[in-house]
Amino acid sequence: MRTFRNFISEQPSFSHAENPSNGYLNDQVLKKINALMGSIISEDQQDSEAAIRQIRTSLSKIGLTFGQVPTMMESKGDFSLPLTLFGGRFGKDINTPHNEFLEDDGISNQVEGGLSLNISYEMTETNQCKLRANIG
Repeated sequence: MRTFRNFISEQPSFSHAENPSNGYLNDQVLKKINALMGSIISEDQQDSEAAIRQIRTSLSKIGLTFGQVPTMMESKGDFSLPLTLFGGRFGKDINTPHNEFLEDDGISNQVEGGLSLNISYEMTETNQCKLRANIG
């Protein structure tokens, strides 16, 4: 009969990557996420806030979140919202000095510079809002 100590020394106790999102923020996946957002906002929106809420809900299902959206008062404009992955990272890793903490968005360590949700909008003459959104 094997003891628990022998079992642990023979193989690791887990067989998955340290970060469950490790590697899924590549170009192909971002292209598919952008296509999903395009299908959400494919038509002129009666309510732009509802479309943004739907984008927020869809992105949160894969762990991506963004902050408060500015009001869209002008007839045309654009803005960028930084994304965080699973709420960001806080704590220590192997390179953090003992008197400091690591705190970031959880994406910058995988994608240089991080990612942001870029939204542009334009109001039509019938008071509908055309939205365009992509992650870049």
